[in-house]
Amino acid sequence: MKLLADVHISPRTVTFLRGLGHDVVRVGPDYLRSTVSDAEIVAAAITDERIIVTQDVDFSAIVALSGSTRPSVVLLRLVTAKIETVNDVLERALPMIETDLAVGALVTVEEHQVRIRRLPIA
Repeated sequence: MKLLADVHISPRTVTFLRGLGHDVVRVGPDYLRSTVSDAEIVAAAITDERIIVTQDVDFSAIVALSGSTRPSVVLLRLVTAKIETVNDVLERALPMIETDLAVGALVTVEEHQVRIRRLPIA
């Protein structure tokens, strides 16, 4: 999958996801600037056909209100931001939600639950 990790996603998680075979870029010095707005990140994800991975609920709101089917968003709502937990949850969840993400979805991932809302949100 082509993923765009928000600035709140650890570089170690980006490296982990690359190790799983995903094409991942992270907001920061190498892709966009860490000071870009959420709307600019959404626009970049659309242009580059990437799925946003974030812990920031604002991305889901921006995409839902746009009425668009892109970009898909994976919102992590975990009790802890501990890197090992984030990596474990993503490793288990991403294969299960790949089809939904490919057609456009807002996906909320918790430790023991995944909620999927197909885009556009009516």
